Amino acid sequence: MARRKLRQADGTDGDRQFAATLSRGLQVLASFSAADAVLTNKDISERTGLPRPTVSRLTYTLTRLGYLEHLPKAGKYGKYELGCAVLSLAHPLLANLSVRQIARLPMKELADYSRGWVSLGMRERLNMVYIETARSQGMRSVKPDIGQTFPIVVSAMGRAYLAGLPAREREALVNQLQVKTPELWKRYAERVEQGLQDYVMRGFCVGKGDYDPRTHTVAVPLRRPGAQAMLVFNCAVRVDNLAEGALEGDLGPRLSQMVRSIEDALETA
Repeated sequence: MARRKLRQADGTDGDRQFAATLSRGLQVLASFSAADAVLTNKDISERTGLPRPTVSRLTYTLTRLGYLEHLPKAGKYGKYELGCAVLSLAHPLLANLSVRQIARLPMKELADYSRGWVSLGMRERLNMVYIETARSQGMRSVKPDIGQTFPIVVSAMGRAYLAGLPAREREALVNQLQVKTPELWKRYAERVEQGLQDYVMRGFCVGKGDYDPRTHTVAVPLRRPGAQAMLVFNCAVRVDNLAEGALEGDLGPRLSQMVRSIEDALETA
């Protein structure tokens, strides 16, 4: 099965300030995912497009620094998994997002009410990434978690992010999506447009089976005073647990109200 090759950062051709070796090391770390937590040098080479000798030097260096762990007994040449040093990089970012602490209780309350899960996400290049999540008691088998990523155009959360941007920023990001992910854009362009209309008319975006046909979602962007990075909340529910009309008539308005109350709390914090 062909592996997806990671794209190189944009605008780096001829940029003398751009550290190519650092970029390649980060590409190696980005190769790992929850579904593929253990990889060989060959796997990493196929995912990044980097030569095997280059990958070997990078994985050795990253292992010495604690960003990778080498599993010598796994396979002929051993395999690698992410090391604990990766967590130390993310901690300062997460610790300084006070909205996570303010939002935990209302997120859990809405997750229990909806019999689904509520997550908070932010943009990571052309993806959205979860930075907090709460699940109802009956959703223990569902595992949305911190660090989970998915393309912007594929989800209600991503489309809510687009809808919440100022017009110029949204136009610039849409141009990037069209150029860098043309197949995804072609497939989801109509849903993006519908999401923008939903947000104008209802104050939230709707997703029905975008990345899982069993799951429907509503999403609302959050504006933080003095902050550049916009965050987005979503509420996802299994179709079997969703009453007819509840997504647009109940959960969307409830999520919007929750987000507005969190914005008010942030202004007075």
